[in-house]
Amino acid sequence: MRYARSMREREFWELLEEVFGRGYGRSLARDQRLVKLDSRTVLEALHDGEEPRTVWNVLCDQMEIPDSQRWGKDHAAPPLPVDFS
Repeated sequence: MRYARSMREREFWELLEEVFGRGYGRSLARDQRLVKLDSRTVLEALHDGEEPRTVWNVLCDQMEIPDSQRWGKDHAAPPLPVDFS
């Protein structure tokens, strides 16, 4: 059985900066409410113990970032489906 590698919080912040830019990314983390995560912000969701990879996928889905762009140039992590239906 093959297991997907989990994302560390440090990797989350690196990707946030790379994909959204430093200022805008930090603003999103503070202000953007993630509907699929009980309308918590990124900071709240991470503080509450949500898996960084889940938070990342939910944020990128909500911001309509395509899979081809959400992992940046130096990250090889394939996207995992996040189903909150």
